[in-house]
Amino acid sequence: MNLSRRENLTGRVFLLVLVVVTLLPFVSMLSAALQPRGTVPSGLAWPSDPQWSNFADAFTVANMGALLRSSLLIVAGVVPVSVLIATMAGFGLGQLRVPGGRIVFALLLLGLTLPFEAVVTPLYYQMQDLGLLNTRWAIILPLIGLYMPFAVFWMRAHFSNVPVELSEAARVDGSSTWQLFWRVQVPLARPAIASLTILMFLWTWNQFLLAIVLVDDPAKRTMAGALGAFQGQWGTDLVLLCAGSLLILTPTLIVFLIFQRQFIKALIQGSLKG
Repeated sequence: MNLSRRENLTGRVFLLVLVVVTLLPFVSMLSAALQPRGTVPSGLAWPSDPQWSNFADAFTVANMGALLRSSLLIVAGVVPVSVLIATMAGFGLGQLRVPGGRIVFALLLLGLTLPFEAVVTPLYYQMQDLGLLNTRWAIILPLIGLYMPFAVFWMRAHFSNVPVELSEAARVDGSSTWQLFWRVQVPLARPAIASLTILMFLWTWNQFLLAIVLVDDPAKRTMAGALGAFQGQWGTDLVLLCAGSLLILTPTLIVFLIFQRQFIKALIQGSLKG
């Protein structure tokens, strides 16, 4: 498609405005985090003497080392299991055409409309009955279940678009269903699996609601969930609060920047197939 110079210029201006609007809050937080302790940041004024030590103070005060370890443990418990189950379920619904698959898929679509806020109270009492309150399992187990509708929908969309002839050729060569899954379908699904893994990581790392409701100990929460306790303790110190927020945000930005190519590739591949 050939675009006119006017359309090309309009698109560039739109993207530039979008970038500015997106980055402006982060620049404001950065300028506030570099102000001297005890001051009240205002606007986007860059400090004449940036206090980079504020980040080290926020890291120490918020016990970021323990929070980082806790977040990694939660991510390690949620992401691999969720991706594995979703990949197998998506393969079953998208390629094997299992009996009752349409009913299961309809229930999963219904699950997509269920907000986390609607199940927090039942989850609290369920975790209490299981004796898992104030443990990382109280975050890991519910997240695996709550992520399943979207994760299965994502993987089913990929497997449904894989040509059936590939599976038929593998069957002719003597492949079992398990071999067909691992040796043929999974290698083809790597972009979809990679993008789903990135999404799961970001959502788990930034999980806030379940962390503050189901876990009382900030050291057992995700980093985003621990921000609530940090804010309550240091809410009057805006400089330290901004520095701590940026530290919590940094890992997600790094992961997205590293794997953005795989994520965009999977989105483009899905749109072309659709």
